[in-house]
Amino acid sequence: MKIQHALTAAALVALSGLAQAQVDPLHVRSWAASCAACHGTNGQAQPGMIALAGVPKEVTIQKMLDYKAGRVPAATIMHQLAKGYSDEQIAAIAGYFAAQKK
Repeated sequence: MKIQHALTAAALVALSGLAQAQVDPLHVRSWAASCAACHGTNGQAQPGMIALAGVPKEVTIQKMLDYKAGRVPAATIMHQLAKGYSDEQIAAIAGYFAAQKK
């Protein structure tokens, strides 16, 4: 009986890791909201801004990782912003913008 309890506990621990791996859409939306000042609400830019809405997820991820790693010459605040997010958060934000209408 003790083995069954141990296996059940191990399964619950494994499943809790999967549950934590999912990102809450409201968190992603709040992370993306910090981009609105320069890229418009939901990435739908006004004239003179760079739009993020509808940009393929992979493109945004690569650009953010380039900023984060310092591979792009420092000219904007993007370096500091990118360093504030984990790679998983960057992927979630990029997915959010990719799903928005242009």
